[in-house]
Amino acid sequence: MSMLAGATLLASTLLGAGPAPAAQLADIPAEFGTDWHDPITAAPPVTKPAGTSCQVTVAEAQFRDFTPFKGTYTPPDGCGDRWRKVVLRMDGKVKGRQYDRLGHLQIGGVEIFRTSTPEPSPDGIEWSVEKDVTRYSDTLRRGQDVEMLIGNVVDDTYTGVIDVKVTLTFYTGRPAATADRPAATTDRLNSSPVPPSPPTSSPSSSPAHAATPDRVLTLHDGTLTTPRNSERMVAEVYATGSGGGCEEFWYLSAPDPAPYSCKAAGGPYREVQIKVDGQLAGIAAPFPHVWTGGWSNPFLWYVTPGPRAFDVKPIEYDLTPFAGLLNDGRPHRVDVSVVGVPEGQSGWSAPVNVLVWQDAKRAHVTGTLTTHQAGDLANSSTYKPGSEHRVDTEGGHELTVAGYVDTSHGRVTTTVRRSLTNGSVHRWTDGENLDALDATWTDDQSVTVDGRGPARTTRTQRTYTMDGSITIGAGDRLRTVLTLGDRVALVTTQDGRRTAWSRLDDTVEGDASWTLNVPRDQRRAVGTTSERYRSYGSSGCYDRALTSVQGVLTEDRSRC
Repeated sequence: MSMLAGATLLASTLLGAGPAPAAQLADIPAEFGTDWHDPITAAPPVTKPAGTSCQVTVAEAQFRDFTPFKGTYTPPDGCGDRWRKVVLRMDGKVKGRQYDRLGHLQIGGVEIFRTSTPEPSPDGIEWSVEKDVTRYSDTLRRGQDVEMLIGNVVDDTYTGVIDVKVTLTFYTGRPAATADRPAATTDRLNSSPVPPSPPTSSPSSSPAHAATPDRVLTLHDGTLTTPRNSERMVAEVYATGSGGGCEEFWYLSAPDPAPYSCKAAGGPYREVQIKVDGQLAGIAAPFPHVWTGGWSNPFLWYVTPGPRAFDVKPIEYDLTPFAGLLNDGRPHRVDVSVVGVPEGQSGWSAPVNVLVWQDAKRAHVTGTLTTHQAGDLANSSTYKPGSEHRVDTEGGHELTVAGYVDTSHGRVTTTVRRSLTNGSVHRWTDGENLDALDATWTDDQSVTVDGRGPARTTRTQRTYTMDGSITIGAGDRLRTVLTLGDRVALVTTQDGRRTAWSRLDDTVEGDASWTLNVPRDQRRAVGTTSERYRSYGSSGCYDRALTSVQGVLTEDRSRC
């Protein structure tokens, strides 16, 4: 249930009139009660083309345990089999008491959606998530088996049954004209009026990925067999550390002999690697997800989740340099592993899809891998004892791969360079009554495609930041102060000239406290959380800010 006070407070800010008047702020309760605003994010809704559309319900389920929903998907009737855009929408609701839970949706064995859930209020909440899934059109053109699971536990204490419905909407019409967008639209994704979407897609997606792939493949017994005329390949890996153990908070792991509750032999450095036939083919920094119970304080996330919590984005690896090797019609071994996690240890999930673009004029595209340069993996965690224990971590890795394919339109060489860094300072006291982390991860990738015409380079610079602390003070009062950052800068150049650029900055800040070891109604919980999502570049601008206090939405402002 959305708090009516929150709806009242945001009315003036949506019209650009400035912050809510002081008199209205009196509607903010002194502490969290049994009801608060439905979950909301500042991220833009998915833009949708005008024209004909068809909708298919993929799943409707109530999750009480770890039994997956199983069903059957049938392509839409009346919208053809070539779509300009396909949009997934998940609507959820839950009430009572429940932990945050991870979930996934697979169609035909292809993972098209990964998510986590908000923690509910006693009176109940509703939320929705939208995702552009056009890239999976190949899978969606045929009838398929469906599996969805949000693993859950319901008993006398944890009473929240997670009720969800997932639909796919297929759009066949022309793109909506940006000049005709209204000043504000209503989108149930956020349970409130929202500003219009930006006229460009997220800058985290490379322009080279704009065309819909011809095939979407999955691994079979750890092997991949590609069509012999494949000329471009991108693997995507939905990598998440989870499961309730220490790998859910991998960035806080401490090496021996540090006296900390979560240990890892190599410290907190994590790197997601993909290998083809045992050869390193891609490296990436995992996103440091914070789920909605994270950092010991669900009161931070009741209204606004951390970045990517509701829409887990896959890591992408451009495997095109390996296309010539993979196009021999034989199965090839593809392995994904996480550096820092011992083999066989649980705690990470990393399903793989492979997107393939084919050369329609060739039955067999030949080629070879020409360059493979892997730098030494740097990973150093140093423990310093004292009244405040401290672990300083520095890590990083570099990889360059290049290869060519001989296509019907000539020889095309693809060079992929990727460089990772991670630096963090972790501090804590005996008993962990202070537990603090200041960490930065960078993942810098450039992909150069050189064939007919000028070479085109797309550089993507990803930066993830986490700066926060948990303290337990007098009267068992727990306080969490945390800032999370998700930033992406993308530049495309051709013949040395910049042809497109974009930047994204999604920052969430929170400060919340509550009393430990007392009944729920005596926790005296308070909390303020804000999010600002900015996306701008050569194609346009989007800028939205949210603030909630004790579960009341006090600001919803658009600046573009």
